[in-house]
Parts: sequence; C-alpha cells; structure tokens
Amino acid sequence: MTRGELLAAVRTQRLPHHVALIMDGNGRWAERRGLPRVEGHRQGMQAAERLIRFVAEERLVPYLSLFAFSTENWNRPQEEVDYLLDLLARFIRERGDEFVEGGIRLRVLGAVEALPPSLQRTIAEIEARSRRGDVLDLAVGINFGGRWSIVEGARRAMALARSDALKPEELDEGAFARLLPTAGLPEPDLIVRTGEEKRISNFYLWEAAYSEFYFTSILWPDFDEDALLAAIQDFQGRRRRFGRVTP
Repeated sequence: MTRGELLAAVRTQRLPHHVALIMDGNGRWAERRGLPRVEGHRQGMQAAERLIRFVAEERLVPYLSLFAFSTENWNRPQEEVDYLLDLLARFIRERGDEFVEGGIRLRVLGAVEALPPSLQRTIAEIEARSRRGDVLDLAVGINFGGRWSIVEGARRAMALARSDALKPEELDEGAFARLLPTAGLPEPDLIVRTGEEKRISNFYLWEAAYSEFYFTSILWPDFDEDALLAAIQDFQGRRRRFGRVTP
C-alpha cells in the first residue's frame, strides 16, 4: 500500500485527537552502524522534523507530543547531554519561523528553569511567537517526567490550600488535572514508543490512564510517515471502553 493509499485509508476511520511519541532508539541506531551515539540523535531530530511537518501539512491530528529529554536523561554522559540540549535549542530556534508560518503552536513541558539560560530564552521566544497557531498544537517534553509533573501539581495544590484558595474537598480529579503542567492538553488517545522497549519510562503517567499503547521495534531515526500511519491504523482497530461495558 502506498503512503497515499494508507493516508486515505486512515482518513475513513476515526482519527486520534492527540498522539504522543516516545522517541527511543537513537543511540542503538547509531551503534548498529558503527557511528557515534550523537549521530543517532541528529538523525532522530531530523525524523522528528519530518513527522511534525507531515502531521501539520496533512492536518492529521490536532495535538502531537514528543518526549525529547526526560528528567532521567541528565544521568547520561555529560558530552551526550550537552549535545542533546544544543540539538534541541537549534531545532527550536531554526524551526521557529516555520512553526509560526505553518500555524504550529509550540509548548515545552518540563522544568525549564534547570535548562541552560540560552535555551530558556529560545523556548520562551518561540512559545510566545507561535501561541496563535491553530493547525497543530505541538508539546515537546524537555526535562520532563511524569512523576515530576504529578509532584508539581501537588505543590500547586498545597500552595492554593495554604492561601485558602482551594479546600481539600474541592480537589477532585478534574481540579488536580488543571494544576498539572500538562493542563490544557487533552489526554493522549495513542502513545507510540519506538525502539523495541515496552514501557513508558516516566512519560505521561497521569494522562495515560486510558491511552492506547503501540510499541514497535523500529528505531526512532527510521520511524517515518508510513510507520506513524500504521500506528494510527492499529489504534483505529481497537475498542475503547473507558471502563464501560459495550455490546
């Protein structure tokens, strides 16, 4: 089936509203080719750019999340960490005009205050410039972790309680969700992880309660438009009950 045929096929069924991608396998992709791990990250960033462009141009889904740099990634060798952060900074800076012109709204999720000041400034600038984007809402996790996000929500709830702005009996699931760093994003319908592993590695822990999961052995730099469409097609074949009994 050609890409055009696959695209036409997925359009005949209900499309997910929010797709989240755990981009795993850059290092192994490079090692299998006898290349430095950083080359895998460079190729992985190019794969991300291609998919963002494809999703926006085809208006495939309105929300897309990318897990780019986790709170645990600081434990990698310093040289690799520095390269990853520089790569992310260049990606955001160099694609800023494209985001704005293409109607892509960028929002960065994570503890950005721990990032290099230059990267913080780049993030703030592109987020502000792209805020009116209505073609694709792109969330990129940088220094993001699901546990960090839940703890951050708890801190905000405690601060509101101390100021008497929130009573304990008012804190239900909906109120707590609005205090999370991911507030304003719909919960992902589909979470895709590349690179052989079958876990979500501290990504959207709260938000993934009723997400469908799709795991593939494709390493991230090789994950292309056809692979994304195949994941969506698999999603479309599932029955989502949300705890209910259906006929």
